[in-house]
Amino acid sequence: MEKIVRLRAIEPEDLDALYMIENDRSLWNVGRTNVPYSRYTLHDYIAHASSDIYTDRQVRLIIEDERGEVMGIADIVSFDPQHLRAELGIVIKTAYRRQGVAKAAVKDILQYALEILHLHQVYVIIDEQNAAAQNLFNKLAFKESARLTDWLYDGNRYHDAILLQRIL
Repeated sequence: MEKIVRLRAIEPEDLDALYMIENDRSLWNVGRTNVPYSRYTLHDYIAHASSDIYTDRQVRLIIEDERGEVMGIADIVSFDPQHLRAELGIVIKTAYRRQGVAKAAVKDILQYALEILHLHQVYVIIDEQNAAAQNLFNKLAFKESARLTDWLYDGNRYHDAILLQRIL
């Protein structure tokens, strides 16, 4: 049986979950940031994000279960309305990993990207050492299209990354 998740817009009540995820140092080497965020900064982000991908060129979605428990966050960033593509980022809280949450969420995001945003392609950039993420996206028909040398820095050394894309 496939896991059921729900994607929704970020709400002020998500501040604590967002604060914990954004300040988890173990995730900094896989994302675009490597600095801690204050509660004030995140509160301000929640309050002022338009949730309009055409204005912000990104949208952040909360991943929750049927009880409303926050299981993670998904970002659609680098939205390009001319070429109809965007980058996908996803973080699942440690307690919910390896349970099918990421797979279910990515399937829902791809459906949203195709049916609502009318995207032509979605791509991800993954550390070449992140076998779990590579396996997930390969199962969902993403294909490797490039290797990015020394793309990610973990504070000690650089790692190559893999760009995977899916044509919708």
